Amino acid sequence: MRAAEQAVIASGRATGRALMETAGRRVVETLLAHWPDLARAPNRAIVLCGPGNNGGDGFVIARLLARWHWDVELFFLGDPARLPPDAAANHALWSDLGAVKPLPMTAPPDLRGGTGVIIDALFGTGLTRGLGPDLAQDVLAPLDQADFAHWRRVAVDIPSGLCADSGRVLAAADGSATAFRADLTVTFHAAKRGHVLGAGPDLCGALAVADIGLGAGAGASDTPDPLRLVGPPAPGAILKPPGHKYDHGHALVFSGGQGQSGAARLAARAALRIGAGLVTLAAPPEAMAECAAQLTAIMLRDIPDAAACAELLADRRLNALCLGPGLGLDRARALVPVALAAPRALVLDADALTAFADDPPALFARLHPGVILTPHDGEFARLFPDLAAHLADRPTHGPAFGRVEAALAAAARAGCTLLLKGRDTIIADHTGRCAVHAATGDRAAPWLATAGAGDVLAGFITGLLARGLDPFQAAAAAAWLHVETARHFGPGLIAEDLPETLPAILRKLVE
Repeated sequence: MRAAEQAVIASGRATGRALMETAGRRVVETLLAHWPDLARAPNRAIVLCGPGNNGGDGFVIARLLARWHWDVELFFLGDPARLPPDAAANHALWSDLGAVKPLPMTAPPDLRGGTGVIIDALFGTGLTRGLGPDLAQDVLAPLDQADFAHWRRVAVDIPSGLCADSGRVLAAADGSATAFRADLTVTFHAAKRGHVLGAGPDLCGALAVADIGLGAGAGASDTPDPLRLVGPPAPGAILKPPGHKYDHGHALVFSGGQGQSGAARLAARAALRIGAGLVTLAAPPEAMAECAAQLTAIMLRDIPDAAACAELLADRRLNALCLGPGLGLDRARALVPVALAAPRALVLDADALTAFADDPPALFARLHPGVILTPHDGEFARLFPDLAAHLADRPTHGPAFGRVEAALAAAARAGCTLLLKGRDTIIADHTGRCAVHAATGDRAAPWLATAGAGDVLAGFITGLLARGLDPFQAAAAAAWLHVETARHFGPGLIAEDLPETLPAILRKLVE
């Protein structure tokens, strides 16, 4: 963002002060659009301004609200003489209209009774350290009291205390970690990582991205593939063109023993629904009867041991494999090395990951670029304990180490693609590509917290691999479709509903 703003200023298309004026105006416009009742009559506002350009935005917001006849009380943290030039100019303009009160508050406002808006313009995206106890206890804590529950809360750019790179709350020197909690966050030009990662969605509330005139493409990274948000897949990449079933791949899903085949059956049906031309379930002899009683379009193959697995994989038409859902630890230890030696496009999930928790390097030594690992946080910690420990540490400086950095490091170590499950699902590969699927805000899907949902995701990925997508593309598309099917179905969802809801989502993509 700094580079984008500097480029616009250097081109002469806008000054820094003009950009600041536009940013403040966009915040006011956005909050009034978000809460239309506030536009019908003058109201009250508490504006908290910090020592940088984020504080400068706050001075603009206060001035604009005051000109709309709002009762505005402004508090400032820092020394006016040390403000950046554009912020200093807006400090002076506000000073002609109203008082600048110091932070921490020597005389806190009485917010009890009535309503109003609290504007957080303390620190923006450049924050590199946690908020101290003076701000936490004397500024933010009083605003969280029940007496002030009816006030709306707006963060300018990002809630103060939140790392814009990782979505983690930065800790102060005393170990405390505090951040402003917003109902609405208005950011500029583009969303930042911290808005969608970690604690970001909980602290940001509704996220609005405001155009301040930087132009399309401004701030694009110089790296060949910057971090991106996962959006809807292109229909042409996932829908079947005309052809024979073998043109669309043959997925092979391995099952565990009797009474343990349910997870693999979920994955197999998901692979078939998402477009694999054929799907075979490989089960041990004792599980064949229960699988046959449940499956029709999915073929069955009796695979009792590693030798039978190797024999089956001599058929090169089997081009995508899934091992892990309900596989069992002993069976996983026996079959995973055989499957990795084939080699094929391959998803390792659940038991296929946990089976190697006592010796992750032994697994990593066998992996290849066609593999996708799909751990949840617990499985990730078992395979990458050092990275998980780093994530568990409380960060004191920004940019903080977060899930993106952990997933990229893990993918590089494993030499393959990794999908780290969560509300903020991270997809990273060994070449440094990385994407985030954020199931937050209007894409939240709490119904996915149900048994078997992860097995369906593994099946979706496997089916797309069978169709010929590369591992990174398959993981990203599957993550989006997985959440979209859950959102479409809604409350009451169980894992079996996900594959059956998929056709409606695919039709929407075509339309």
